[in-house]
Amino acid sequence: MEPMTSGLSNGKTNRLAFLAMALTLCIPAASVAAPQNNRLTDGERQQGWRLLFDGSTSQGWQEITGKPFPSHSWTIEDGCLKALVRQDGFQDIRTVDTFRSFDLEFDWKLLKDGNSGVKYLVQREDEWVNQEGRQARARGLEYQLADDHNADAASDPSRVTASLYSVFAPSPRIAFAIGAFNHSRVMVHGDHVEHWLNGTKVLEFEIPQPEVNRLLLSMRSPSDPNGPIRRDSPISLQNHSSPTWFRNIKIRPLD
Repeated sequence: MEPMTSGLSNGKTNRLAFLAMALTLCIPAASVAAPQNNRLTDGERQQGWRLLFDGSTSQGWQEITGKPFPSHSWTIEDGCLKALVRQDGFQDIRTVDTFRSFDLEFDWKLLKDGNSGVKYLVQREDEWVNQEGRQARARGLEYQLADDHNADAASDPSRVTASLYSVFAPSPRIAFAIGAFNHSRVMVHGDHVEHWLNGTKVLEFEIPQPEVNRLLLSMRSPSDPNGPIRRDSPISLQNHSSPTWFRNIKIRPLD
C-alpha cells in the first residue's frame, strides 16, 4: 500500500497535467486569426465564389459608362472601395464583367444621413454635365443603402435599406449599424430575386412581376426603347455624394 501522501501528490500532478493540456488546447483557438477581408476561403473557391475587389487595386472596375476607373470620385481606403463626396461631379462604378444569374455578397458602411446603393440588371447608363460637374449613373434595379434618418429613406418604406428602391419595402425590417460594417446579399436566380441583410432574407420577388417589369422597361436605352430587357448586366456601386465603403465583394455565378 502506497503512502497517503503519494496519492495526494499523484492527484495534484494529474490536475496540473489536465490544466496544462486544457490551456494548450485553448491556445490555438484563441490565436486563430480573424478571417481576412477581401479573401476567399478554400471552401468558397470550391463552391465557385470569386472576388470582385482585391482590396488594394481597382482591377475589374471601371466607370459605369465604360471609361477608366474614376479616381476623381472613388478611392481605395483601408481595403475598401470608397465613394468620395465631390462638389464637381461624381460617377457610379461597375464591374468590367457582366452576370446573369448570381449570388452576390458584400460588406458596406455608411455614416449618419448616408445614402448609396448597389445596382444590378442595369438597363442603361446616363451621363450628363450640370452645375455640379460631370455625372454618370447606372439605371437598373437597386438594393438601397441608406440611414433611416436620410430624407430619401424617411420619405417612403420602399426607400429604406435593403428595399428594391422605390418598388418593394423589406420585411422584416432588420437593424443595421451606422458607422460600422454590415453584410448584404443579392441573389438573382433566373427570374427569382432575393435581398438579404445581416443574415436575414428581407425581400423576394420575381422579375416578371408587373411592378418590376414596368420599371425595367422604363429604363431601356432611348436608342432602343422597344428592345428587350437586358438580363446580362454588370454590378454597379452608386456614388450618391455620400461617403460609403464597400469590401468583401464576392460573387458566385448560378448559371
